[in-house]
Amino acid sequence: MIDAVYEASPLKRRRMTKAEIKQLEAQILDVLAEDNPQSVRHVFYRMTDPRLPVPIEKTEAGYDQVQRRMVEMRRSGTLPHGDIVDHTWSGYHTPTFSCAEDFVRRMAGYYRVNLWAQSDWHREVWAESRSIAGVLQEDCEDLAVSLYPRGGFSSLSLAYEAAEQMRQQGKPVKIFYIGDYDPAGVLIDVALEHELRKHLIDWDLDFRRIAITKEQIAEYDLPGKPRKEGDRRARREAEAMPAAILRQMVREHVEALLPPSALEITKVAEESERSYF
Repeated sequence: MIDAVYEASPLKRRRMTKAEIKQLEAQILDVLAEDNPQSVRHVFYRMTDPRLPVPIEKTEAGYDQVQRRMVEMRRSGTLPHGDIVDHTWSGYHTPTFSCAEDFVRRMAGYYRVNLWAQSDWHREVWAESRSIAGVLQEDCEDLAVSLYPRGGFSSLSLAYEAAEQMRQQGKPVKIFYIGDYDPAGVLIDVALEHELRKHLIDWDLDFRRIAITKEQIAEYDLPGKPRKEGDRRARREAEAMPAAILRQMVREHVEALLPPSALEITKVAEESERSYF
């Protein structure tokens, strides 16, 4: 008989055999080997796939189970820390340099050609949460696109300041938004767009939700958000969308605003010009 261990949870205790835990860890590693980095919640949704040998229930207890297992895997060295993103904590830092030469050498690494100089649009990516922003950050940096995690309903000051920055760009604006599809999530971007337009009455603003949508829920058969007891409302978190698909969506929408081959040409120019530093 296989020995059993408990996966502790403040909501529910679930008994798993050692063999099941080993299989769950293998599933987690497979998902992250295929596409990383991902947030813990992204991995959790992949683990709820009923086709897996050890599927996890779509509840907060199930999420807690996956989270705890990933903590143990990282502590043991089984799971590389860099495969997981967590931007819920950040700090403010003052850069210093050993000398002027050190400053020039390090700043050369930040040099980017203005990829968007010939574009007719100013573009930004906005995400409802830092979790989603963390998954998209590398691609947005590669495309030189500003990325803003909103963290729910935004303040009036934030909408005003964002609008002022858009005006300074002197171009029409496209905002690609990614957020949850639930009773609150579908209102956040609507309210945000409404506030922005108050300050951009005479400005060309294209505010577009690219994920997640009702159509995408059906197309990708996205799992629902873990429900609290007594809650019967339909809920889909943006993390339910596989991270690789989210990244692809962002890249396709953003790159559509660029002239053909602009990204490749710019990268070649950057490498050449960095040699002068």
